[in-house]
Amino acid sequence: MYKPVIGLEVHAELATESKIFCGCATAFGGEENTQVCPGCLGMPGVLPLLNRQVLAYCVKAGLALHCKINLTSRQDRKHYFYPDLPKGFQVSQLDLPVCYDGWLDIEVEGKTKRIGINRIHIEEDAGKLIHAAHETRVDLNRGGAGLIEIVSEPDLAGPEEVYAYMEALREVLLYAGVSSCKMEEGVLRCDINVSIHEEGTPFGVRTEMKNLNSLSAARAATAYEIKRQQRVLEEGGEIVQATLRWDDAKGENYIMRVKEHADEYYYFPEPDILPITISEEEVEAIRASLPEMPSVRRARYRDSYGLSAYDADILTVSKALSDMFDAAAETGAPAKTCANFIMGDITRLLNEKGMEAESLPFGGRELAELAHLVADGGISSSAGSKIVELMFQPAYAGKSPKTIAEAENLGQVSDGDAIQAMCREVIDNNPKIVADYQGGRKQAISALVGQVMKASQGKANPGMVNQMLQELMET
Repeated sequence: MYKPVIGLEVHAELATESKIFCGCATAFGGEENTQVCPGCLGMPGVLPLLNRQVLAYCVKAGLALHCKINLTSRQDRKHYFYPDLPKGFQVSQLDLPVCYDGWLDIEVEGKTKRIGINRIHIEEDAGKLIHAAHETRVDLNRGGAGLIEIVSEPDLAGPEEVYAYMEALREVLLYAGVSSCKMEEGVLRCDINVSIHEEGTPFGVRTEMKNLNSLSAARAATAYEIKRQQRVLEEGGEIVQATLRWDDAKGENYIMRVKEHADEYYYFPEPDILPITISEEEVEAIRASLPEMPSVRRARYRDSYGLSAYDADILTVSKALSDMFDAAAETGAPAKTCANFIMGDITRLLNEKGMEAESLPFGGRELAELAHLVADGGISSSAGSKIVELMFQPAYAGKSPKTIAEAENLGQVSDGDAIQAMCREVIDNNPKIVADYQGGRKQAISALVGQVMKASQGKANPGMVNQMLQELMET
């Protein structure tokens, strides 16, 4: 029985406006090779100047992942030759990273597992090769962007743990505000190191799969490589230490090159950048700026608001939506009602419109007012859903839910006489359903409630409708 041993190297592009060693912009989607300068292009004689925001973001990520911080670190040159790295080396860190010795807890099948973080260091990104039918172009817009590389300990034991680790790490980086983590733009990507061995024997030879850029691809690639190595060993072969490329469309990998060792990169200290220093006071100021992390927030939602683990998990997927929930719930609005609107109508409309949660045209104050209207019987829950849809429309920008309800005549009917009249009419028109109810099929009342709600265009108070129908049919 073979046991997998897996470690990840995750690269996250930092959310700085300029690159790590020059003032070029880092915005995604620009025309090829328009966000470059002599430094990005590898011109001789150009001197780098460290972007201190890159250092601050690295420290912030490290603190969020419970790392220790080196107050003095150093940049090194890592040499390799590839078209998207015109100067022939990458400025990275070898033996003195900014952060080290941290951890991240993940949840897999209801169990918590702690994954060690070996180190987090800063480095510059390479450019990008664009492959077309009859040509390959080099775009250096991304070259020189500031990255952090987060290196885990080999504590992961399977594809589901890889998925959970990447998901949890992405959450932490998003909450810390250091990266957009947009995997579809290459902002977050991972290299996966896999080896297998029989219980009680030394670790096997590891392979490395490069640049996985989705959670599902990371999981599938890990599962495939474990099975591939098992098959090779069971057939009497040997695992070759190699760098692999994952083909997501085909669902298989292939060897790019035999794996290099660190000494083949000819690392040496970067001579043009002084040692990097940061004070204890700066570190503590960054620590104080850290927001509440998602795992802590989930526990608070369960303990303070009585939400289920499922609801707490869904709410904290997006920091922007979670912040909106907090802003609403802190006013005393009913937490479950607020959560339901976020997990239901708001998330659905964001997906339908292709919008980011950060660009919502309303916030916690409006959500709280909406939840109060529903809880107090001012509007029905279906009317609340209609109001959410209207709040997405430019014509209602800045309008409160109460104002919208009045303008659209969405107020809930709670007049007893009016509801009784509608209930009597529905009972008279549905003798079979009434007979079923009176014969013991109590669930038949739901069909009558639905008809009353339809007759009232969703405005009748559903609680009053249910009670009135019961009273009329039982007397």
